[in-house]
Amino acid sequence: MLEKELLAELITGDKNAFTNLYFSYSGQVYSKILRLTKCEETSREILQELFLKVWEKRTQIDPEKPFKAYLFTIAQNLMYDHFRKVARDKVLVDSLVSSAAMYYRAEESEVFEERLECIKKAIEQLPPARKQVFKLSKIEGKSYEEIASLLEISHSTISDHIVKANRAIKKYLQAHGDVAVSLLIWLLTDL
Repeated sequence: MLEKELLAELITGDKNAFTNLYFSYSGQVYSKILRLTKCEETSREILQELFLKVWEKRTQIDPEKPFKAYLFTIAQNLMYDHFRKVARDKVLVDSLVSSAAMYYRAEESEVFEERLECIKKAIEQLPPARKQVFKLSKIEGKSYEEIASLLEISHSTISDHIVKANRAIKKYLQAHGDVAVSLLIWLLTDL
């Protein structure tokens, strides 16, 4: 059967004519789409959408014009739509990722501040001499030599204060909820 006759039957709603046209052209159109999308699933979806449009707009087809050119024009428009959608989706995903990252950093900062505040409270609970030795060592980063010289106390006294301060802080953090493990390890390196 000639293409013009198939198209005339298609226009009247003949499903066999549609099937014949589909099998005549779908392979060629699919390979062209696949070359551009490089994705079999996407290419099958576009091909399906293409022939759905052919069926829906069958009454507008001109049997005197080349059907292959008509198909490729619709396929080209569907491809443009697909790539525009992919570009919009990428922009949306990038925007969501950026927003999520900003939110996560804000949340992380807030959690960090809460944990730091808990650690500060734990340090404030220490007896004055122990708190002073702990702050000089762990917060200001002074060596035992510097602390010994500054406070005129022995290395063993400094060590004793640090060990007892570490235990007291650890106990305080455990008793007051969330233990900031990473900060605790950083602060309590002499355990």
